[in-house]
Amino acid sequence: MAGEPVAVGADPVGQRQGDTVAAVVRQWQAVHPGLDTGPMEIIGRINRCAALLQQAEDAPLRRAGLSRPEFDLLGALRRTGHELTPGELARETFSSGAAVTKRLKQLTGRGLVERRGDARDRRVAHLRLTDAGRELVDGILPAQLAYETAALSGLGAPEQGELASLLGELLAQLEGRLGALRS
Repeated sequence: MAGEPVAVGADPVGQRQGDTVAAVVRQWQAVHPGLDTGPMEIIGRINRCAALLQQAEDAPLRRAGLSRPEFDLLGALRRTGHELTPGELARETFSSGAAVTKRLKQLTGRGLVERRGDARDRRVAHLRLTDAGRELVDGILPAQLAYETAALSGLGAPEQGELASLLGELLAQLEGRLGALRS
């Protein structure tokens, strides 16, 4: 029945016969019939969805000449509503310090972000959006959300809610485990 959960690994071909991960799972099951491919069915699909979404390159962002990571930096500055240091931006966007530095150089060069030195510590920079950066984010966000809505339009609202909830649970677990491993 539609909407009922399917046991992972129970019928990898049944409902999702057309997706590429189902074909991979069938191949592995032919080679290793007793192998539990349940994790592959989930992780493989998450990875494949991520790859396809990245290939689409976020059309509204592309039209504005921005990459997703650049927009994420601008968005972090906009949504927090205050200045951030490069380290704080790295944490907000799940990026490396080096990646943030490179993107900030490009965004400041375009006049979208401005730096202010710290009065007490010259090694620290405080970053904020310029008026042009704020206008760009506010102008792109509705179109970007419409684009993402269209990308998810094959799923109904209840399925989107369920998927968001399940992915949120998985993400919280993974962030907790990975955070503990880094300590």
